[in-house]
Amino acid sequence: METALSGNEFREQRLANLKRLEALGYAPFGRAFERSGRIGDIRAAFEEGARVRMAGRIVSKREMGKSIFAHLHDHSGRFQVYVRKDAVGDDAFAAFQILDLGDQIGVEGELFTTKMGEPSVKVGAWQLLSKSLLPLPEKWHGLQDVDIRYRKRYLDLIANPEVAELFKKRTQAIRVMRDFLFARGFYEVETPMIQSMAGGAAANPFKTHYDVLDEDMVLRIAPELYLKRLLVGGFDKVFELNRNFRNEGLSRFHNPEFTMLEIYEAYGDVRTMMNLVQELIVHTAREVFGGLSFGEGDRAVDLTPPWKEVPYRELIQEAAGGDWYDLSVEDMRRRAESLEVPVAPDWNAVEITQEIFEKRVEKSITHPVFVTRMPVELVPLARSCEEDPSVVDVFELVIAGREIAPGYNELNDPLEQRRRFDVQAGGDASKIDEDFLTALEHGMPPAGGMGIGIDRLLMVLTGSEAIRDVILFPQLRKKD
Repeated sequence: METALSGNEFREQRLANLKRLEALGYAPFGRAFERSGRIGDIRAAFEEGARVRMAGRIVSKREMGKSIFAHLHDHSGRFQVYVRKDAVGDDAFAAFQILDLGDQIGVEGELFTTKMGEPSVKVGAWQLLSKSLLPLPEKWHGLQDVDIRYRKRYLDLIANPEVAELFKKRTQAIRVMRDFLFARGFYEVETPMIQSMAGGAAANPFKTHYDVLDEDMVLRIAPELYLKRLLVGGFDKVFELNRNFRNEGLSRFHNPEFTMLEIYEAYGDVRTMMNLVQELIVHTAREVFGGLSFGEGDRAVDLTPPWKEVPYRELIQEAAGGDWYDLSVEDMRRRAESLEVPVAPDWNAVEITQEIFEKRVEKSITHPVFVTRMPVELVPLARSCEEDPSVVDVFELVIAGREIAPGYNELNDPLEQRRRFDVQAGGDASKIDEDFLTALEHGMPPAGGMGIGIDRLLMVLTGSEAIRDVILFPQLRKKD
């Protein structure tokens, strides 16, 4: 990494070059430049002798007497430009000599193929579009520091083509998922991100204050309660693909703001959602990534359907012993510690069991598994199973050791919903969303619903080890 002093030296030299260019009549920060297309488009449609207008960043430059060869780059590719003194004139040639790597220019000229067989542009005129005052990272030495890559993603995108390609794939995947849902009759909607109370999940919200109303507000932790209001209002198939915010930890799998696709279908159920998420992920994997196998070795993931279904209770018993549910809370605590799963002294049986699931079960799952029939205490917005009210009719889709999507047979009984909210709120009426309960009392149809963690799904589909690798600008701790 360059020191501040060396960086300043480079900058001073480039500022001097800026002045020299200005003296030759070249404004350092130009206006719009109409292009024939992206560089990749021009290369794909290459025709000897055709005239083109091309723009990009200079990434290489070499002088050969009265000629200069350079390469322009944008995220669709790179292309060689050939500048001759007798073609552009003395002043334009002298100015081109002053240009630094990283400067952005526009050129106009004729396509031809060099003796070495490289498609090129014979430049007739060029414009300076943006003067780079700081140098680009060197291709092989500039951005090996992962922390710098996250903090200066713009340099990461320039220096590492594979990173730019990953984020193009992310964009394509989101478009494909939207199209998949549109084709099945779903409506895309937008619900409030600033809310008077956090609902739809158990998480710590970010808090703010709305000055005009003189009211404390929160950033949403989930859109669920508003999307269900739309079910009441007659929108039978809805989805929202947007950000959620949770004021919690930073880790390989957690970022405080993250992208969630939340889907609800009236008159459906948990099985409807199970089929939908399997079809959606398989379709996206094939369309964008060209297959259903990802990763290598022990971490290889195969998305080929049908996906396995296993009840939560069975997975717990496999991990912690067949007698787990016969143990007292104290015996559960001792068993957990023997399995190297630390638990807090005040945790109850459900909390200890869930810790076993997260630390011993979830992390051991590689290929897709629908974990079903989870404890009612963990999912207060889902319908209970008719034959066993202690568990709810849900699934948790786990792939590569990560929860990707929970899906529910949604609770539409307003009386039962109020009872569960009361338990969850610990008797604090101010924590209960009365407007949502009122909506339920107008009648919400039976429905299936689910949320898909887009960032975690993209981790699977790109083979990324950290959520920061699939978020353009992840949250980071301040540097000392």
